[in-house]
Amino acid sequence: MQEHSYFTYIMASRSRTLYVGVTSDLHKRAFQHKWKEHAGFTARYNCDRLVWFECHQLVQNAIAREKELKGWKRSRKIALIESTNPAWIDLSREWYDCEPADYLRAQDRMNS
Repeated sequence: MQEHSYFTYIMASRSRTLYVGVTSDLHKRAFQHKWKEHAGFTARYNCDRLVWFECHQLVQNAIAREKELKGWKRSRKIALIESTNPAWIDLSREWYDCEPADYLRAQDRMNS
């Protein structure tokens, strides 16, 4: 039997709007949020920074944790993020060759 990892994660916008989610492929999912590949909350509110995540071996545990976090007040979610990432650094920043903001700036320079 193959072991899998499942992730509960929090994405944030520059203005610190928060989104809590769960996935089996954090690398791919963060990319999808960054590039707004799906219409929805994170695209609408520009939640493109991975600011917190944890790994689970069982999907049921990841989903239960997601539901737990979604039930928390905003202040408690912020405290969780800041306990491990006080500067709100995008934890996925180094995962990709190009960030959407970098790409758009390069496009603007080329079109100028």
